Amino acid sequence: MAHDWTKLYKKYKGLWVALLDDEKTVVGSGKTANLAMKQAQIDGHLSPILTRIPDSLNAFVGSL
Repeated sequence: MAHDWTKLYKKYKGLWVALLDDEKTVVGSGKTANLAMKQAQIDGHLSPILTRIPDSLNAFVGSL
């Protein structure tokens, strides 16, 4: 199932985020994956999903 990360993009663009299993709830964020993970672990979330929110949204259509 696809998730709308529009709000995540606006707030966290260019940062790493730690998400709960619902893939919507942010439990940590930072400039590095390590910082996002540490923040999540401090709050008791030992196995969050880590992803980086891109700096910009670029679409590619075509072939190489």
